[in-house]
Amino acid sequence: MKIQLPRSSTVPLYTQIKEAIRAKIIDGTYVGHQQLPSENDMIAAFGVSRITVRQAVSDLQKEGLLFKVHGKGTFVALPNVSQELTHLQGFGEAMHRLGHETFSDVFGLKTVKAPAIAHAKLQIEDGSPVTEVRRVRYLNREPVSIDYSWVRHDVGSRLTEKNLREKDLFSLLENELHQRLHSADVEIDATSATNDVAARLKVAPGSPILRIERLTYAQGEKPLVFEYLHYRAETFKYKMKVLR
Repeated sequence: MKIQLPRSSTVPLYTQIKEAIRAKIIDGTYVGHQQLPSENDMIAAFGVSRITVRQAVSDLQKEGLLFKVHGKGTFVALPNVSQELTHLQGFGEAMHRLGHETFSDVFGLKTVKAPAIAHAKLQIEDGSPVTEVRRVRYLNREPVSIDYSWVRHDVGSRLTEKNLREKDLFSLLENELHQRLHSADVEIDATSATNDVAARLKVAPGSPILRIERLTYAQGEKPLVFEYLHYRAETFKYKMKVLR
C-alpha cells in the first residue's frame, strides 16, 4: 500500500519515514522481533529512493528500535530500558516514571517452608513459613523478567494475586501493609536461562540472563523480602553514577 509523504514539508523524507515506523512500533502495529517490510516494499510504499529508506532504518537501529540479521532482514527490537541503582525502587515504579507500561502475571503465591538461603537471609528459623511470590513482569506487553520473592510470612500472608498483578510489591508493602522500606543489599551476576525461565521469558533455554539477588530491609534494618530477579539480558540494564 502506497503511503503519501508531504513533499512540501521542510522535514526531510528520511525523518518522516523514521517517525512513521517509530509510530507503528509505539502503537503496537509492529511488535518485538517482528520483521519489517523489505527495502523494496518500503521504497514502493513511500515512493522514495533506496538511500532514503536506508537512512531512516539506520537511524532507528542507532536508537535501538530496530536490528538487522544478515541475510534475513530488519526486525523490531524488544524494549531496552535501564534502572538506576542509586536509590531503592521497584521495577514498576521505576518504569512508570519513564513512561512505560508494566503489569505482572502471578503464577505462584503460597505459604512454603523457607528455602535454606531464604531463611538465612531473612534471619528466621530453619523451616519457618514464608510467603513465596512468583511473577512474570511485563514491560510494554513483552515479558522482561521472572521474579521469585520470599516475604516474611506475617507480612506476606496479606498479599493477594489481584493486588500483585496491579501494583508493585514495594508499593504494596509501604502503602497497604504499612512496612516502611529502609534499604537493600543487591548483587548482580550473569547466568543462563533454565527451562522454566526460558519458557516464561520466551527465550531459548541457556540464553544469557541478568540475575539480581536482592535482600530488602524494612525500617530498623529488619530483613523483609529476599528475591531473585531474572532479566532478559538484551532488554534490561542497571546503571549508576559514582562520585569521586
